[in-house]
Amino acid sequence: METTKTYLAVAETAAYLELQETFILEKIREGRIRAVHNGEEYLINKEQFQHHLEQMRKLRELEDAEKHETIPESYDVKDED
Repeated sequence: METTKTYLAVAETAAYLELQETFILEKIREGRIRAVHNGEEYLINKEQFQHHLEQMRKLRELEDAEKHETIPESYDVKDED
């Protein structure tokens, strides 16, 4: 059985979310990312990002579907031939 780490350091969180460490620290200071400080570093529960990651996955799927969607021919286009 694989154990997954629930709490991440700032660097690990940045890698997990594909963001800069400075951005993560800024959001912690703003209170937008919940974290605990153990005296040495911030520890961040990664479960708080599940909704965000799910929304990003859905957005990527939608963008991919739009890239492959054919453009319907307009009914108003008149053939010049």
